[in-house]
Amino acid sequence: MIKVSNLLVISAIILCVHQSALSDTGTLEKVKASGVITLAYRESSIPFSYLGSDGQPIGFAWEICSKIVDQVKRVTSRPDLKIQTQSVTSQNRIPLLMNGTIDIECGSTTNNSERAKQVDFAINYFYTGTRFLVKTDSGIKSLLDLKGKKVVSTTGTTNFQILRKINAEQNLNFELIGAKDHAESTLLVIQGRADAFGMDDVLLYGNRASAANPSELIVVADPIQVEPYAIMVRKDDATFKRLVDDTLSSMMKNGEFETLYKKWFMSPIPPKGINLNAPMSKELKDNLKALSDKPAT
Repeated sequence: MIKVSNLLVISAIILCVHQSALSDTGTLEKVKASGVITLAYRESSIPFSYLGSDGQPIGFAWEICSKIVDQVKRVTSRPDLKIQTQSVTSQNRIPLLMNGTIDIECGSTTNNSERAKQVDFAINYFYTGTRFLVKTDSGIKSLLDLKGKKVVSTTGTTNFQILRKINAEQNLNFELIGAKDHAESTLLVIQGRADAFGMDDVLLYGNRASAANPSELIVVADPIQVEPYAIMVRKDDATFKRLVDDTLSSMMKNGEFETLYKKWFMSPIPPKGINLNAPMSKELKDNLKALSDKPAT
């Protein structure tokens, strides 16, 4: 009988060998040989990556990834390249990228130094800060109003860690609840099982827009911090990262990125045709020139 400890060692060795093989091969070689590229999407990260009324992925990040796939088809000489989709969560997105299940993540992932130890990030394409979604009649307007309340955030996000840290540092004594995704977090607030949902403000606007009664919800408080979003690719795959960066750089320079931004942030979007009215931030405008992939600390 093989001991559990030995099984763990064997599993770790297999994972390391698999990751090493992926690193040696590279994403472009992998997809050229297989004829398939796997794109990861989020089910409720409006307007970046979410499911439309037909159950298929749509959104700002999803369209950017579609442009990237066009370039992959070109450089691999595989116009017949098949696109496979894979739903991911905050908890499993990095492991699934590392083990080769997905090839690129088209979601709403914060580019930070800790994650950069496991994966690489392309040029930052959005900047956001943690705020709170509450019921309009809750009376909650600021962080201090959350003292003794119930606050939910999505498990596996940087926001959850930030809220836990600030709760301890400022002695706010709110109860921090973990939910599986943004849709569940929003539902807990709507049902009164949580007083506030702490998350990136743009995602809060998106989830508010998709609620049955958007007017009963409001986004409040000053941003706790500003963080960049970026498309996630496998670690140490310089050739693929360069392709992704070059695609983004071209879009940012030729105006295509700004047009796409207006479509998803300044115009009516599915499923209810609500306009988020979220103008481009100063940080993002600056990065259209800087083209930086600098992580948050």
